[in-house]
Amino acid sequence: MGRLFGTDGVRGVANSELTPELAFNLGKAGAYVLSKDVERPVVLIGKDTRISGDMLEDAISAGILAMGGNVIKIGVLPTPAVAYLVRYYHADAGIVISASHNPFEYNGIKFFNGEGFKLDDDIEDEIEDIILRNIDVNSHITGDRLGRCLEAEENALTLYAEFLKQTIDINLAGMKIAIDCANGASYKVAEKVFRELGAQVIAMGNEPNGININDQCGSTHPEKLQAAVRANKAHIGLAFDGDADRLIGVDENGQVIDGDRTIYICMKMLKESGQLTGNLVTATVMSNLGFHKAVESLGCKVEVTQVGDRYVLESMLKTGCVIGGEQSGHIIFLNHTTTGDGILSALQLLKAVKLSGRTPSELASEVTIYPQVLVNASIKNENKKKYMNHPQIKEEIERLEKVMEGEGRVLIRPSGTEPLVRVMLEGKDTGSITKLAEDLAALITKNLG
Repeated sequence: MGRLFGTDGVRGVANSELTPELAFNLGKAGAYVLSKDVERPVVLIGKDTRISGDMLEDAISAGILAMGGNVIKIGVLPTPAVAYLVRYYHADAGIVISASHNPFEYNGIKFFNGEGFKLDDDIEDEIEDIILRNIDVNSHITGDRLGRCLEAEENALTLYAEFLKQTIDINLAGMKIAIDCANGASYKVAEKVFRELGAQVIAMGNEPNGININDQCGSTHPEKLQAAVRANKAHIGLAFDGDADRLIGVDENGQVIDGDRTIYICMKMLKESGQLTGNLVTATVMSNLGFHKAVESLGCKVEVTQVGDRYVLESMLKTGCVIGGEQSGHIIFLNHTTTGDGILSALQLLKAVKLSGRTPSELASEVTIYPQVLVNASIKNENKKKYMNHPQIKEEIERLEKVMEGEGRVLIRPSGTEPLVRVMLEGKDTGSITKLAEDLAALITKNLG
């Protein structure tokens, strides 16, 4: 068995790769590691709407209880709700059972610490080492040393909704909003929040049945939401993924507002209100060149990280940056929370629209999105990181960068799981950059495949 923890927890096909036995062991090992500092750790558990959620929730709970930890089950709520509520309940850790935007047959388990941040790598490594080496950490405790499932004193969904509402200081009266909850974790709380703030809400993707999560809906499939915005003449559309930690917007004309544009719109609002610390925004290497140019036109700077919201957050904590995220719609507002939160991001976007007095399409148009072309180059695993040391490949990359003269760029990323590298070119003309990307990918495969 290889490494369990990826960049966003442990994932796999439920009951095949991510089994109840593995979930039980994750609960047991996690409680053991946590109990080094706390004699009886309290762990908060939330989940999305997948049919496998109940099975994995019970299995991981049993592992925690067997180690003397206590469990608070908060039911179906977004991933960021767990990050917030773990602090509210003064729990020692939080667990989310979700595979985010993946199909329903997949599931995942990710941990948060008591401050609402994802676990440090060294703690994940310790939990993983216990499982992979099959170390028996269970002292087979009995009697009153066993853990219990505790009842939350207050309704978790209501607490999270109230938190979200206080992140903006305006109401949404007069706005007609279409939302797509992906038949996932936000299917109750999102509509509740927007309605209570005064908006007229057209809701879809809010009838989960355990197997329809992310199925042709939500942030990865906004087509139905786009049609609903146009048909209902809504002011804006908001699409979340299965665990509601990301947001993709739709303007009043039915056009997609991706993460880059949402970050820019909200960053500009923060700058105008004097809240953009250091005139800095954080984004990944995949952020569009047009995003960079728009940010720089405001006299601000983009701090660039590798792909993954974990790396965005790490950079933000180091620099003091208050907003950062990814094209995919993972956006972190560090003044409000510790992780990406789709509903919170939606509220900030709505606030920016309200304060500006302009339409979403007008705000989004300030960022000119350059076409991006992605081509895979098949190479041997051992050669994944050798492309920049190969004279012919290095020379071709440098040539392409000169040809585009600041109006495009070349980005090459080795795949973490497959024997290939991804060649991405960005520029003004799709046809020309497609040909350049294909030729570069062929050159890489020829020399390193």
